[in-house]
Amino acid sequence: MNEYLGIRFIEVGENYLKATMPVDHRTKQAYGLMHGGASATLAETAGSVGSAMVIDPQQFICVGVEINANHLRSVREGFVTGTAIPLHLGASSHVWEIKIIDQHEKLICASRLTVYIIRKKTDWV
Repeated sequence: MNEYLGIRFIEVGENYLKATMPVDHRTKQAYGLMHGGASATLAETAGSVGSAMVIDPQQFICVGVEINANHLRSVREGFVTGTAIPLHLGASSHVWEIKIIDQHEKLICASRLTVYIIRKKTDWV
């Protein structure tokens, strides 16, 4: 989905991760606005990748189990940037705050993602 929607990671900091996504025919709904599902996809992608970066991938997997997205402003063109910041990095769950802004740095969407950290079973890839 990341490749199809054009999601690209642009920056990794000590306590955050940033990704961009274009607002185009792939991410717009019927009224020509960015689709809320596209915002949620960008948010979940950023938070999930953040979790994947802090776990031991040989022993664990991370799966999103809850996402909340408040769509605050519409976007018709350009690109948006999501910044994921961990609120909680526990042994069995992570909680991320993801703020999505437009190219003019206006807040478009505020999201929170909960990710479960699960020990791999021996038959998992």
